[in-house]
Amino acid sequence: MPLSSLRDAFDRVGKKQKLSISKSQEVIDQVRHEVEQALVDIQSDHVATWALVDIQSDDVATSPIDQRSILDELRNKLNMIAPLNQLEGSQKELNLSLNKYQKVLDKTLNPDISKAYRNVDFDPHTLHQIILNHFYREGLFDVADSLIQEAGEPEAISLRLKFVELHEILEAMKLRNLEPALQWVSENFEQLKECGLFLKLKLHKLQFVEILQKRCQADALDYAKTYLAPLASVHMDEIQKLMGCLLWVGKLDSSPYSELVDPSNWEKMTEEITEQFCSFLGQSSPSPLSVALAAGIEGLPTLLKLATVMAAKKQEWLAMKQLPVPVELGKEFQYHSIFVCPVSREQGSEENPPMLLPCGHVLCKHSIHKLSKNSTRSFKCPYCPQDASVTQCRQLFF
Repeated sequence: MPLSSLRDAFDRVGKKQKLSISKSQEVIDQVRHEVEQALVDIQSDHVATWALVDIQSDDVATSPIDQRSILDELRNKLNMIAPLNQLEGSQKELNLSLNKYQKVLDKTLNPDISKAYRNVDFDPHTLHQIILNHFYREGLFDVADSLIQEAGEPEAISLRLKFVELHEILEAMKLRNLEPALQWVSENFEQLKECGLFLKLKLHKLQFVEILQKRCQADALDYAKTYLAPLASVHMDEIQKLMGCLLWVGKLDSSPYSELVDPSNWEKMTEEITEQFCSFLGQSSPSPLSVALAAGIEGLPTLLKLATVMAAKKQEWLAMKQLPVPVELGKEFQYHSIFVCPVSREQGSEENPPMLLPCGHVLCKHSIHKLSKNSTRSFKCPYCPQDASVTQCRQLFF
């Protein structure tokens, strides 16, 4: 990925900067040491001179010891250290790394991303729904309400009520208040099915530990009898672990159950509540708009490069119906295992599975049979000039 080269260049600059700082400090320490040593020598000579004056008679003239030799010696040592040369050398290496980083930055972050733009017809209503969905997920209710008025999408207000409840739950959890979350799970327990039982257990675990951390052992025990006991038939192991925590009141951090007081447990619970809430609404946990933007950003360098190459070959980028090369995206953008043949436009199936060609491109089995004239001859890959035969193709399993 182009961004990896940018990260590597940035890391190199960071290393050079650390070396430059270390070298500068080393030179400064050397100079300081020599100057301090010279001062000590001068002071000791000064004391020795006045001691001689005290022990000699008044009529004996004594001349102060010449301190110029000490300063000459200091100058010679500083010349040998050559602090300016050392500092200039380390700074030069840092500047070279910065210049290279700037070049990589300019090459990677092409400011003219309009070259990768294609005029695609979007349904305005669908686009408005996606944007409104994102605003409501993020809790930007005022912004979403303004868009509803400007875009004329009054029916989208139904989304608002659903996500208002979610954000009320999340805001309460920030204050370590699990009542709204528990109430939502209880109200939708039947629809949540097995997830509801696990959510209820995890929420009660957090609340139990929170009470115990306040050193309220009796209150924690009462809470366990009321809310955890009904879950014992299914989650006995978890509840036994919680009961063991009662023996470590005031010192849970150093107990065998210290993982239960990890602050990240609240963050994980917040993420899980959000995921289950969105799933309950029939929506994905991450915002579709965020996913689309992230995928676009990751694929943008490839698209820009493709547009540049096609422009050099005087081929029309906007006239293309499909990309001539695949745009590789990370695993986080792979949501399903459905394969659609780029030649026949048919969805893969058990009778028509995806097949890997020797060149690395993938076609469905029926398309390969057509290209090979029912497996009677070799054929060229539709995306590259490499020859292939049916025997060289391998079925892919997602």
